[in-house]
Amino acid sequence: MKYRKFGNSGIDVSVLGLGTWPLGNDFFGEVDESAGIAVIQKALDIGINLIDTSPAYGQAYESEFTVGKALKGRRDKAVISTKCGVHRVLGTGNYAISGGYTRCLAPDAVSAELENSLKRLGTDYIDIYFIHWPDLNNGNDGALELLAKWKKEGKIRAGAVSNFSVEQIKNAIDKGGISGIQPQLSLFAQGSINDGVIPFAADKDLGIMTYGSLGGGILTGAFKEPPKSGARELRSGFYDSFSPAKWEKCNKVVDTLREIAAGRNVSVAEVAINWVLAQKGISTALIGTTKPENLVMNAAAADWELSAAELSKISESCKKNLG
Repeated sequence: MKYRKFGNSGIDVSVLGLGTWPLGNDFFGEVDESAGIAVIQKALDIGINLIDTSPAYGQAYESEFTVGKALKGRRDKAVISTKCGVHRVLGTGNYAISGGYTRCLAPDAVSAELENSLKRLGTDYIDIYFIHWPDLNNGNDGALELLAKWKKEGKIRAGAVSNFSVEQIKNAIDKGGISGIQPQLSLFAQGSINDGVIPFAADKDLGIMTYGSLGGGILTGAFKEPPKSGARELRSGFYDSFSPAKWEKCNKVVDTLREIAAGRNVSVAEVAINWVLAQKGISTALIGTTKPENLVMNAAAADWELSAAELSKISESCKKNLG
């Protein structure tokens, strides 16, 4: 496993991190807690030190609880990142994010979130603490000031923001002294490059931890049809590659990845992950899985690099098929 500095934080992170949204047991299908513990411990065994979670992953904080149990006795081997500001709500129709989520960065709420996350994770500090999404109602400044305060107190090692615009990141640097960002990035979600977020963060020496490397699974090449939404399967509402308008177009790009994968004798997922790691400024890319064997296979992407010709071929396929 390779490691990179997380921006100016002084924290070394594995170039691949384990994203534990699937362990919330309600968005990517049903997942048994024991399976979640097994995949986290396998990540540590193969050199992945970054474990990313959030209170919003699971209606009863399942992901954070699972991470806490998995890291018991091994806390010193892990870099934990978790988040604040997104809350689960019953039903839908909220103003923020589809699928039963709402946002709140009121300082009192954020303070309670940190303390509760520390308890669930079984630790007295968080390595990288993210504001999960901007709050259009309460604003971001109060929470950003808390990040700076908690870093001085040692409750967190670094403050960071997720899903922020360039202007919001500038304010977060000024108000919160943040050290990193977490944008979505994959072949099918390049908005964070096109809108300047990743280039700006790289220029400011901020750590960049990307999520969605495999586009919810479509970039593994394993899906023959879009997953059917259900009570615990909601990814198609977040990743638009599964939509009828994009499904066939995206799979033509996946066919290009298959050609490269076959030529290298690697998996399609490795090619997709490798593309993310090849982008300028990336510190670490999150990969999410519930099976140790898939984690080991995907982690092999850290052992090699796409050539310039292969990157060009992928870019041409995206332009041709996706515009």
